[in-house]
Amino acid sequence: MPATVVVGTQWGDEGKGKLTDLLAGEMDMVVRYQGGHNAGHRIVVEGEAFALQLVPSGVLYPHIRAVIGNGVVVDPAVLLKELDTLSAKGIDVSRVVVSGNAHLIMPYHQELDRVTERYLGKNALGTTKRGIGPAYADKASRIGLRVQDLLDPKIFREKLDLVLMEKNPLLTRVYNRLPINADELADHYLNDLAPRIIPMVADTVTLVHDALARGERILLEGAQATFLDLDHGTYPYVTSSNPVASGACTGSGLGPRDLDRIVGIAKAYITRVGAGPFPTELDGELGELLVDRGHEYGTNTGRRRRVGWFDAVMARQARRLNSLSEIALTKLDVLDTLETIKVCVAYEANGERYEYPPYHQSVLHDVVPVYEELPGWCEDITHCTSYDQLPKAARDYVAYLSEVTGVPISVVGVGPGREQFVRPS
Repeated sequence: MPATVVVGTQWGDEGKGKLTDLLAGEMDMVVRYQGGHNAGHRIVVEGEAFALQLVPSGVLYPHIRAVIGNGVVVDPAVLLKELDTLSAKGIDVSRVVVSGNAHLIMPYHQELDRVTERYLGKNALGTTKRGIGPAYADKASRIGLRVQDLLDPKIFREKLDLVLMEKNPLLTRVYNRLPINADELADHYLNDLAPRIIPMVADTVTLVHDALARGERILLEGAQATFLDLDHGTYPYVTSSNPVASGACTGSGLGPRDLDRIVGIAKAYITRVGAGPFPTELDGELGELLVDRGHEYGTNTGRRRRVGWFDAVMARQARRLNSLSEIALTKLDVLDTLETIKVCVAYEANGERYEYPPYHQSVLHDVVPVYEELPGWCEDITHCTSYDQLPKAARDYVAYLSEVTGVPISVVGVGPGREQFVRPS
């Protein structure tokens, strides 16, 4: 049975965790395919909030096998803390497995992330400073340590000594930081962390293919989103991996023909964290209203998100990049109090009109959004349990978004809770 991919269509924070949790009820396995603990998923179940960083969202279901795939970068201390937190809340975490090919985030990655971001000054990228980018950089440079290296102390130490020959001079001579002590670091990873991590390590490529062969249903979950993609996002204000749907293949070991359904997640408006272009950004009272009503602060970092009107130009590009089969629209209820709602349907720059984002970053930074205005509904929709219960203006807004993006909308979120959604007929 082919697999389903859940992918963010904007700049992240669209509600992928909630949608993954919703779809996981129909699945047998959930696989996280890229990213690290720089992106959090917040899920509310029966009034209790769960903030997930590395563990796939499906872990909240007792029947799900939760897999951290080879495309993820793993801070083992963070993973263990998250598992302990879930376990303390009564969640069975024995079903979590980690790919032996996933790369490890090391303390020198985090230190380098902090100092390089600081040295960039006004050109800082707004990273979470959690070592994600430097870990992926070492992976590409072929000097990274992998989860499987924890199984062989001799190999682990040899690789660590080799990489510190590069990292310590960089830290001490360029950034005036203290060197990393190899003995202390090896002792911590091999004696404190490895004994708990090793029982979770598996050949996840074989695991997912065997599951497909048995006819099981697999859900592939990414972090971040389309326009934070290393190749297709608003570079350099991007993440260090490929959140787009095709990244689900490399990050899990599945092939393209194993994918069947691509569900794009989009907020009814749009948000962004950190620096970078944002054509529809809202300032002033209206922006603060959306931040307040949408609780637009990072799940992990607490950073305030920038907010703006829905951008159909980006959504069309996300449709192309991901081969979207449908869109799940989240946080429609945040717009409940607005009398008028705007949708960006095109950009204009230098006398040209753009239906898709211009490829050149200098043009993108200067575009002016072209808006269409729709009436709001000024009515609380959080109590709605069916699509027909939504006010007509709300249904018209959903229909309009489907029309301007060219993608059917299959799910509409009307509140933060697990069951607060409706399905258009």
